[in-house]
Amino acid sequence: MDQSASMSDPMESGETTQPRAEVVSNAINRLLTELSVKCAKEEGVRDYFHVAVIGYGHNRVGSAYQGTLAGRDLVPLSEVANNPARVESRTKKVSDGAGGLVETSVQFPVWMDPVTNGGTPMTRALGYANTLVGHWVDMHPGGFPPIVLNLTDGESTDGDPTSAAIGLASHATADGPVLLFNLHVSGSGGAPITFPDSEEALPDTYAKLLFQMSSVLPSHMRSYAASQGHRVSESTRGFVYNADIVSIVEFLDIGTRATELR
Repeated sequence: MDQSASMSDPMESGETTQPRAEVVSNAINRLLTELSVKCAKEEGVRDYFHVAVIGYGHNRVGSAYQGTLAGRDLVPLSEVANNPARVESRTKKVSDGAGGLVETSVQFPVWMDPVTNGGTPMTRALGYANTLVGHWVDMHPGGFPPIVLNLTDGESTDGDPTSAAIGLASHATADGPVLLFNLHVSGSGGAPITFPDSEEALPDTYAKLLFQMSSVLPSHMRSYAASQGHRVSESTRGFVYNADIVSIVEFLDIGTRATELR
């Protein structure tokens, strides 16, 4: 997750004026909650996933977990589920059963808070992820290949990240290569470009670079994306440009679809 100073800017969409960092942090915290619920069995949360949350901004690249998990990198999901930094009471609108909405209080676990500072050391961050992924693949050569989701609102400030992205995606398990997906968080208020299969509609060199860095969606993710109304092909990549809140949530949902949980 990009934690540069520009992530303090608002989303600039009709849905919210929240800072981008706050919107993305909320989405990640919600994703961790949903993963925990999906993997919960009678005996507890099963470790179908090991999850790292890496923040990068200013001169710092490292774990974005807070609380008990602070400083940890890849953490088994059962430990993630049992160790949020805190649980907040938040207001949510739900159906009243008669076509309207009412506000209700819900418990919202928080593992990370929005942080904004300095530049965008994306190359270093991808190198950091490369080290984590390399070690994990060595220890789990038969597992589902790691999925790396890069969420950013700006260009890398520490050089061209292409080589770092290639190095990261060069790892593989017996089940396939590592998957690197990229999400550009909206700053212009324009329409998002979601899961494209070519560069044609992308507006600039930076957007095309992120597209080129992104892995092709595996067949099961393409099928799920299609079921959510996205146009897909065998060349569709895990990339969203100029994302709004809806496309951020969809990106995280589709991008974390691994194998069917048993």
